[in-house]
Amino acid sequence: MSEPLPADMFDELCPSSLNPIRFGDKWAALIIRCLEHGPRRFSELRVPLSRVTPKVLTQSLRSLERDGLVKRTVFAENTPHVEYELTPLGRSMLEPLAAACAWAEEHWDELLDAHESYDNATRLNRAG
Repeated sequence: MSEPLPADMFDELCPSSLNPIRFGDKWAALIIRCLEHGPRRFSELRVPLSRVTPKVLTQSLRSLERDGLVKRTVFAENTPHVEYELTPLGRSMLEPLAAACAWAEEHWDELLDAHESYDNATRLNRAG
């Protein structure tokens, strides 16, 4: 059994949340990072991805499965459950994803300033 995923893995101050480089949909890169160290159940993924609704998380997982990045395995035991894990193709995304996260961390302040500037300008334009 893997170590539990930390609830604050993707808190609002995580550079991953500002990463402008998208791998699939908005949440795909975060899901890939959650699966980096092995298979996880849906309920385990919900812990660090608490900002994602269950419906959207399901849609993202299906999209990643369709793209061949994630494998979904159903275990028909006494208490049936499903696990998600990265495929070899999905694992090949880890290196470029790490580079993108490092870039976002390096440019954290610039990204925050750009977001704030844009939001302020948008607010002024709508008010005027």
